[in-house]
Amino acid sequence: MAPKGVARLRGADDDYSGDGESPGDVVAIRSAVAEWRARPVANAEARVPARKPRFSTWSGADIPDLVTPADVSVDYLRDLGLPGEYPYTRGVQPTMYRGRLWTMRMFAGFGTPEQTNARFKYLLSEGQTGLSTAFDFPTLMGYDSDSPRALGEVGMCGVAVDTLRDMDALFDGIPLDGVTTSMTINGPAIVLMAFYVALADVRGIPRDRIGGTVQNDCLKEFIAQHAWLVPPRPAMRVVTDMIEFASREVPRWNTVSISGYHIREAGATATQELAFTIADGIAYVQAAIDRGLAVDDFAPRLSFFFDVHNDFFEEIAKFRAARRMWARIMKDRFGAKKPESMRLRTHAQTAGASLTAQQPYNNVVRVAIQALAAVLGGTQSLHTNSLDETYALPTEDAVTIALRTQQIIAEETGVAATIDPLGGSFYLESLTNRIEADAAAYIDRIDAMGGMVAAIEKGYPQREIAASAYRFQREFERGERIMVGVNGYSSRGGANAAASVPTLRVDEAAERRQVESLRRVKAERDAARVRAALDAVRAAALAAPGTAGSNLMPPIVEAAKALCTQQEICDVLREVFGTYTDPAEF
Repeated sequence: MAPKGVARLRGADDDYSGDGESPGDVVAIRSAVAEWRARPVANAEARVPARKPRFSTWSGADIPDLVTPADVSVDYLRDLGLPGEYPYTRGVQPTMYRGRLWTMRMFAGFGTPEQTNARFKYLLSEGQTGLSTAFDFPTLMGYDSDSPRALGEVGMCGVAVDTLRDMDALFDGIPLDGVTTSMTINGPAIVLMAFYVALADVRGIPRDRIGGTVQNDCLKEFIAQHAWLVPPRPAMRVVTDMIEFASREVPRWNTVSISGYHIREAGATATQELAFTIADGIAYVQAAIDRGLAVDDFAPRLSFFFDVHNDFFEEIAKFRAARRMWARIMKDRFGAKKPESMRLRTHAQTAGASLTAQQPYNNVVRVAIQALAAVLGGTQSLHTNSLDETYALPTEDAVTIALRTQQIIAEETGVAATIDPLGGSFYLESLTNRIEADAAAYIDRIDAMGGMVAAIEKGYPQREIAASAYRFQREFERGERIMVGVNGYSSRGGANAAASVPTLRVDEAAERRQVESLRRVKAERDAARVRAALDAVRAAALAAPGTAGSNLMPPIVEAAKALCTQQEICDVLREVFGTYTDPAEF
């Protein structure tokens, strides 16, 4: 029982339901609700029947008509706590947005490094507060722009980066010690991070002054996005090398952004997104501990990345449950002592899968509501999608509207003036509890399989996501889920017609310019130095993990300085570790 004067939201069968509430109060509430349902609700439904036979979240969980203190059991200090204090349900910082707003980090990248550099500078001039880099598909897969596999794809869905020269052009005029940079890349993440570290070295910037994030979440690639480089177990070795290197050399760098975003985009429910993301995090922490690292030496620099979908309250509850789960796992399972090790810091992005080509201006509304959910959920960083992203990469006008959406939320709505304003809502707390419990059950099943790597090899998370995606599609086809403008309210023409949306076209000449630039670099560099640098990478890859000289980051940084290309380095890793084919089990 809590000390007198310490309020608790309690209910169900507990013997204490809050300061000033006795068990009799709970009985009285239940009696009042029963009477309310028997008379006012029954009379109202006789006149106006319920709109649906069943109300449920987008993840399929039943939504009760009413939640009262008799239905939710929450010990305030144990389960919610105060902002900035364990278990961080109400936020990871004591003052949250009253002290500093979330980072407005718009995803950007297309064409050549020079073109993306211009977009970076435009966004910074418009009030963006952090950089986020989108790479093209050849770069994501570890291929150079002159590879036959890259034909027609160079610069199309992101920026092409082949060598350190490209990284220099990408950040021309941008002080690496004056901004934080996020790089969305996974399989070849070690190469792109090495390019960034090498660029700082070349510019004379101390490594301990550069800050940012590399996504580097190999496990979610095998689960959802499928842009991998090597098989799961060697991929985990590469990630662990990066965690080890950064904890010693680049202390302000987030070496893994444990990502639920792509899991959700593949069709997962909110609960599956949370469960599989936390399970991935557990796998990375365990791998680093098995390497011999102390948990408090690396855990503070782990970060997360979540999707923000359409179900407003479910998304807010997901963020709150994630913080509480991670804090308890880090403290109880891994013995973390530092508060920083237990704080789940997260970037968020509005749901690309929710954008529609039909009535595209509706996407502005969707993004605004999703962004508001992310803020009320307590995110540290946010990207808002642009209305035209179902057609192409965003235009400057579209990305400006998306950025202004965040700025309006920050400056005009008042939601950033108080901390966790929805905390204590009976419905929200009950939903947070349910999402946490359901996610924990998934994690228990994954643990029983031997952990997330083993679960992936068995195809377990892949099958669960496929089943959820199929269920949602069937609900959509039956009209049980309405997407406005698609299977409901689908008026034709007008200002919301697709034809009225300007789109960005990446000039195909960008590929030619990028390939010519790469060929010049190859012709001008020291071939003997390149061979020696690649041999050093190969030797490190062949060494037993955790032994002297086995960490891949130092030789790859030197390979970057020797102007080895991304593909040349990745080909060495593929040669040593092998390649991977998805078993595609459903």
